[in-house]
Amino acid sequence: MSTKERYSQDELRKANPMFSRVRATIESAFYGNNVHEVTSVAEAYNLAKKQSGVIVTDLPILHTKELGLPQGATQLVYNHGKILGRTASARHFTDDPKEDAEALAGNLREDIYAGHEQKYLKATVLVGLDPTFAVKAHVMMPEDQAFNLLSYILNFHFFDDEVAEMYKKSKVYNEPDIYFYFDPNVTDPDYPKGLGVFDAPHNCAAVFNLRYFGELKKGTLTLAWAIAHRHGYTACHGGEKSFHFTDKDDKVFAFYGLSGSGKSTLTHEMYDGKYDITVLHDDAFIISREDGSSVALEPSYFD
Repeated sequence: MSTKERYSQDELRKANPMFSRVRATIESAFYGNNVHEVTSVAEAYNLAKKQSGVIVTDLPILHTKELGLPQGATQLVYNHGKILGRTASARHFTDDPKEDAEALAGNLREDIYAGHEQKYLKATVLVGLDPTFAVKAHVMMPEDQAFNLLSYILNFHFFDDEVAEMYKKSKVYNEPDIYFYFDPNVTDPDYPKGLGVFDAPHNCAAVFNLRYFGELKKGTLTLAWAIAHRHGYTACHGGEKSFHFTDKDDKVFAFYGLSGSGKSTLTHEMYDGKYDITVLHDDAFIISREDGSSVALEPSYFD
């Protein structure tokens, strides 16, 4: 029989719904000979300590053993510049009909090529803290962003042996891993204020010319929330707390709002001991549309 030299994007997606040129471009960068895999939280901490400009304080970090940090580790401080919030104008979604997906894919290829002479670090974390929803996420960034890598690893859950055992027993979804490429050192001439290319249907993203850690954190959550939505969950950005009563069943409350609107304050408010309260989670979770159960996506600092 004859063969076909070229396939359209629609034909490729029908043959393999996980195929995407954007994902192929992003994921393939992780396998380059200029990429070093960080294999422990302690290694990430030591790399962050050596990053130029990082301040090593004398303030001790509690629970270093549980966190996988070196014994005696102290808090690190770093000034990442002017931007203190996420840049919404930089985010572009390839499945948005208003976007030129072809042009975005081209810019992505060029921007990843622009950084090919740098050395990079990569690591793997788990997003989702329960076997009913646990997604593996891979992140990659230049060596001079080791502080951001450490923050990312601590914000989520480093994929160590213990986590791997839980992951083996978790519910299987027909979804590929998340891949997140992050390079603040490359500026796209078409997007001088920053560029984020998100291919949410294929669980991948790339961000350029933006140093703020929130781009990494919330960008990864954006992809995880999209996966959850496709599998019967409602994505939530807020906090959860449980009120315990002696005369009726416990009640769980969730607090929602824009960043800085007071979600964390309300989540952690103890009302001067008037109520018996357990803080369940603060920042990102999902609620099952089938049974109302919720799953926290990250063991955030507030917990």
